[in-house]
Amino acid sequence: MRRVVYALILFGLASPAAAADVGLDFLRGSDTVGPGTYSRWSGFYLGGQVGYGWATTDFSGSTAPEIAYVLRETSLLASFNPSQWPVLGSATAPAPQFGGFIGYNMQFEDLVFGVEANLERAGFHLVAPNNPISRATGPDNLGIAHDVTVTGSGTVDTMELATFKARAGYVVGNFMPYGFAGFALGLANSAVTGTVFDQEFSSGNVNTCNAIAPCPSFRFSNTAARNNQVMYGYTVGGGVDVALTPNVFARVEMELDQFNLQPSMMLTAVSARVGAGYRF
Repeated sequence: MRRVVYALILFGLASPAAAADVGLDFLRGSDTVGPGTYSRWSGFYLGGQVGYGWATTDFSGSTAPEIAYVLRETSLLASFNPSQWPVLGSATAPAPQFGGFIGYNMQFEDLVFGVEANLERAGFHLVAPNNPISRATGPDNLGIAHDVTVTGSGTVDTMELATFKARAGYVVGNFMPYGFAGFALGLANSAVTGTVFDQEFSSGNVNTCNAIAPCPSFRFSNTAARNNQVMYGYTVGGGVDVALTPNVFARVEMELDQFNLQPSMMLTAVSARVGAGYRF
């Protein structure tokens, strides 16, 4: 028995590696896993893109300030306020786009944060549908009845759109899906005209005219035209960047921009784009 014990001790001293492989695996714990690897997205980058978009403008309240101005200090405005009659509707128009972008990314393993500026040439041409409104009124505060027709017109032509975004993305292999939000600027020409045709009946009853109570007619019109008007608003959206080489990437993106146009108008643009960029 003593010889067996001595033999085991000598075997253990002579081959500790074999003993560890045979009997001590349970003391090793899990194998060490190396650090994760991610596509590099950090640094400056620039690129170009093309796309297609749709813009919408609601003109329904756009004639209000023009009509209110030409009818100021009249009994018609004070009694019936035809400036609030919505004679224009909403217009939607498509347009192709092209432009470029420049930005900077900071990467923390699989998280990417950055800022980006975009400039797009987007020639949206919007024309308001016109639905004239005619009403016969009772006596106003001066005892005069009116046969009134309100009509108008409106157009918007955009030229350039610029956005300044904060971005956040997540690296999945060679893909980086991201979202963004920021500030938007635009350049546009716009024109809105409001026109009122009014026949007055001093008798107090519409269509009752005579030599003693004449029925004069009036036409009031006013136009607000703004060329190279600066629009401002916000932008939100998202997309996916795909690394094609260590420095070249492709992009697919959707964006929604909303702008204050005139005091009573807003323009909303939705765009889909594809592009490519180079990362330094």
